[in-house]
Amino acid sequence: MADAAKRKTRDQDSGRRKKKYRSDGTPVWGKRLIDGPGVWISCVKGKEKQTVGEIYDLFESLANELWPSALGSELSDIDSEQEDVNIEDQIANEVSAITRKQPTAERKFQNCQTNTPCVVFISCKPPIDPVELVVKHINNVLHTGVARTRYTHRLVPVSGSCVANVQEIEALCRATFTSFISLHPDKYRYKIELRVRNHTTIPRPTLIQAIARCIPEGHKVDLTDPEIFILVEVFKSVCGIGIVRDYYKLQKFNVMEIANIKNSTTAFGESRVNSGPDSDETANVPQETNTII
Repeated sequence: MADAAKRKTRDQDSGRRKKKYRSDGTPVWGKRLIDGPGVWISCVKGKEKQTVGEIYDLFESLANELWPSALGSELSDIDSEQEDVNIEDQIANEVSAITRKQPTAERKFQNCQTNTPCVVFISCKPPIDPVELVVKHINNVLHTGVARTRYTHRLVPVSGSCVANVQEIEALCRATFTSFISLHPDKYRYKIELRVRNHTTIPRPTLIQAIARCIPEGHKVDLTDPEIFILVEVFKSVCGIGIVRDYYKLQKFNVMEIANIKNSTTAFGESRVNSGPDSDETANVPQETNTII
């Protein structure tokens, strides 16, 4: 009896732990705390909570400019419901609408806990495109010199995230590159920037080789004058990938540095900050390793 009960318990446990697989044969891993498209943010140490608040406000404003029709549909639905109702019903609907509007920011943008100083990750819900969102803000700062944030340093958009293992990274890289090429069909000179933080499981050469295998033929590596940059962020057990242009020209998306350059250029007539790939990174960030191919 005891042996039969043990076997039954063991079979039930193995059933619960049974792996799931996609149609292409790759395994589906467990749910992560950091997931989906989003933006990696480097910030002032000890000001992570304040950074989340100012990023929510900033991203909300930018999203309403970039996707007004999609994000305004809920509000228009609420307004249409209020037509042809009496005063009491209208007041009740307005109160109900206020309670529904409060979590809107969390529906579009969600702070994912990193439990690491100076590092914040904000996930983005459709139709938000984190790359378009960040590039919009960077160009605004470039033209105005106003960062609109106090504690935020660097923004790194990723179009998707996955568990940091070779199979998942290859699948994500192929999907990200395919999506980019479908929107911008051409042959590109590219450069891969791999940044690894708090991760020691997969050696850097293995990561580089895995990413390089996913780039289709016809696209060429160019370390001096690339047209696109493939950003690969590996943080603990999570990997994110995004594709951008003018990464070095835009100071690696360091908003504070871009604002300082703009303001110093306005004040003195010329910039004294180097805009090349060797420009200084944000201070007080966790130990990281940059690998470029």
